[in-house]
Amino acid sequence: MNDVIAKSFDFFKKEIVFSVSLVLAIVSCFFLKPSFDYFNYINWDTLILLFIIMLIVEVLKNLAVFEILVRKLLTKIGNTRSLVLLLVFTCFFSSIFITNDVSLIIFVPFSILALRKVERTDLIILTVALQTIAANVGCMVLPIGAPHNIVMYTVSNVSFESFFLLLLPYIVVSVIFLVVVSFFAPKDEIALPAVSKVEISYENFFKRVFLGVDYFLLLTFIALFILIGNLENISFFTSLFERYIAGNEVIWGVIASQVISNVPSAMLLSGFSTNYEAIIIGINIGGFGTLIASMANLISYKILIRECDEFKIRYLLVFTVLNVVLLVILLGVWFLTS
Repeated sequence: MNDVIAKSFDFFKKEIVFSVSLVLAIVSCFFLKPSFDYFNYINWDTLILLFIIMLIVEVLKNLAVFEILVRKLLTKIGNTRSLVLLLVFTCFFSSIFITNDVSLIIFVPFSILALRKVERTDLIILTVALQTIAANVGCMVLPIGAPHNIVMYTVSNVSFESFFLLLLPYIVVSVIFLVVVSFFAPKDEIALPAVSKVEISYENFFKRVFLGVDYFLLLTFIALFILIGNLENISFFTSLFERYIAGNEVIWGVIASQVISNVPSAMLLSGFSTNYEAIIIGINIGGFGTLIASMANLISYKILIRECDEFKIRYLLVFTVLNVVLLVILLGVWFLTS
């Protein structure tokens, strides 16, 4: 019995986000009669896309593509600060076109590998935290940059130009924030790794690819979809939203995102208000803050603890402080411009 408890506790510590999400999803099921509607809560397209992307990333890693690209990159970069800036803004620009989630799945493992190569693992926490913020900022540029903006673009019929101009002040301020914080990275000369032959093993290739996928991340998303779906159907929460949302869409967008993330918040708030521009601002600002405020935040966190579990607590601290500071700043921008 003690052995089972010890193993359960170890699993909880290792997969804390999944464990908490699962418990909350189960608790929410007690407030609604179980039904096949639970399957409709789950965004299967998102899950399938994430699974395919993770498979592709594992294939690239096992073919040593990341290894080769990292070596080429390091020969072009002069110092650690430049490296951090490049890795961070790669996420910013790529998220504009391939979404924030995909950008992080590809470039967080790449960045961790690059920093390990130059023996600067001390910069991993700051870099990944800033990459996550950068991906959430970049996805504001176009409505196709993130699922929550795709939802709002679909229901609101706001034009590409209007969408961009609406979020432009927050993008500019956030980019300045990223640059300023990046300059806290030391400007040390990069110690290039010794050149050695890149070896690719095809032994158990497909087994290693499929075992490399983070299936608990997919299960975490399923648990969160069920939790969110149940919350949307609990009369207490729906009556609460109906009473207080009108006229307070930005604040509610921020608050809801901190609890259920900004994608379901977009779907939820757009069902109770037609002030779409305010909702767009609220859910985009709301992507900063807690670990759950954006699904992208969870993705980078899961990748980090899989690669560097020893950084888990320190990363959460740094990530939360940076996100809360930026969230407060952006709320200030909204207050001054509204």
